[in-house]
Amino acid sequence: MVNALIYALLAVGTVFNGLGALALIRFPDVYTRIHGATKCTTFGSIFSLLGVAVYGIWQGGGMGGTMAVRAFLALIFLLLTNPTGSHALARAAHRSGIKPFRAVVDRLEEKK
Repeated sequence: MVNALIYALLAVGTVFNGLGALALIRFPDVYTRIHGATKCTTFGSIFSLLGVAVYGIWQGGGMGGTMAVRAFLALIFLLLTNPTGSHALARAAHRSGIKPFRAVVDRLEEKK
């Protein structure tokens, strides 16, 4: 029962990470690529780390507990750094003058 849960979490994580990689290839401009890759890989990594944490808790003992704690710490770090990194990339792209693929209203450009 627990093995099925672990495999399911890892499978969902793998699928979402694969979709994030596909987003880097298929999306037309830098902004949609950042969005697709960041959202999918964050979600996929959450599921993968939850699978590792469940495995650590299920294994028990000192080594399993340490594995679960490290997985949760990595999850917190990931949830803090992925949005920050994608925001920095999008801001750098905007400041360097890269325009979106489709015409949109640019409120930052209007303020200049």
